[in-house]
Amino acid sequence: MEELLRSNDPVWLSFVRHVLAEAGIDFLQLDEYMSALEGSVGAIPRRIMVLKEDLPRARLTLGNLALTRK
Repeated sequence: MEELLRSNDPVWLSFVRHVLAEAGIDFLQLDEYMSALEGSVGAIPRRIMVLKEDLPRARLTLGNLALTRK
């Protein structure tokens, strides 16, 4: 799997998960529980991972927002 993006913004991550699910792109969100364990101070961003072959389509589906959003 390849990293599509990483962020500490729960609203942005929710939006990305929704868009990917609607497009039928499988994904994993990593570090969700690590972020909670460290006290949600933002030291460990959550990562959205997609299959390597789905990475270009995922970026296109998000309108390349994943490349510019932190």
